[in-house]
Amino acid sequence: MLKFMVVVYRRPELTPEQFRRHMREVHGLLAMNLPGLRKYVQNFASKDATRQPPGWDAIVELYFDDRPRMEAAWASPQGAASDADLAIFADLTRTTWPVVDEVTVLE
Repeated sequence: MLKFMVVVYRRPELTPEQFRRHMREVHGLLAMNLPGLRKYVQNFASKDATRQPPGWDAIVELYFDDRPRMEAAWASPQGAASDADLAIFADLTRTTWPVVDEVTVLE
């Protein structure tokens, strides 16, 4: 299984609440329609009085069977719609999206 992660920074003119709402109610629905997507997770930082905020606003995990299926998803009309929507709420000068090697150390 291939894991693709997106570290998302919100556009500065959006409040954290507006950003989260758009991620959950608009972008999440677009992403769930990507062909070949096996699993989709949105992670938002929680307020924690003992730790500094991380700087990013969300980390998204998308799982595909393999790289060809992931690339086909991005090349699809659903992938184009998801990419177009990203610019509406994400600061694309800071947002990053790598394929990662997940190593389970303890389960």
